[in-house]
Amino acid sequence: MLNIPSLYGKVSEDEWLIRKHLAASFRVAYYYGWNETINNHISARIPSEPDTFVMNPVGLGWDEITASSLIKADIHYNILSDSALSLAKSGQSFHTEIQKERKDLQCVFHIHPASGVIVSAMTEGLKFFDQNACALYGKVGLHGFKGMPDTKNEGEQIVQDIKNNFALILANHGLLTVGRTIGEAFTLMQRLIKACDVHIKVLSTGEKYREIPKDIAILTANQMWERRKNKPFGDRTWPAIMRLAERLDPSFKN
Repeated sequence: MLNIPSLYGKVSEDEWLIRKHLAASFRVAYYYGWNETINNHISARIPSEPDTFVMNPVGLGWDEITASSLIKADIHYNILSDSALSLAKSGQSFHTEIQKERKDLQCVFHIHPASGVIVSAMTEGLKFFDQNACALYGKVGLHGFKGMPDTKNEGEQIVQDIKNNFALILANHGLLTVGRTIGEAFTLMQRLIKACDVHIKVLSTGEKYREIPKDIAILTANQMWERRKNKPFGDRTWPAIMRLAERLDPSFKN
């Protein structure tokens, strides 16, 4: 185990809660096989300090992430944590820009799942074949590949491309979701990955396929969002995810 001093009691209760929930999201995402060893990143805003957020440090596997290992930064690119660990430049750039410009959001979730990368390389984009994917219909933007996203300008372009959507396909790169809560970003990523999986498997059959018609996809999306009465996706699912993280390894809370 890594010898990282606990921040419990040294940060606000609000920050500690966010740290625990974000650490849990890394552990469960690792369990699902979503990440690439030490790569990819998730950030979460601290509600009581809205210009600050916590994010995973470069060099730690997602199965190693703990509440205390997360790095605190602000929207002005300042590192606020007193830690030997640091942030990956590429991740910090666009997470900072999204957290700065989308004050309505708490969480930014970025990974490179194989199915997402495959769909991101297809010129026709994501096709909607199943009911659950419809939650994302009309809410997925596209960002063209321009090399490593490690500059402020690239971060600003990602913000422009995501607009007011909840998801972004980064061409030839991967997937990104955002949420008003950590649970919402996590749940929407789960749906986006499954939508990409289904897309690839349907096309791989070589058979004629039945894509959901645009009007029905819009209707289904509206039904899903309206019945939530503006509550974030994942508000009911997230407690189960937290319990799963606890069963897998409660050290995420350290």
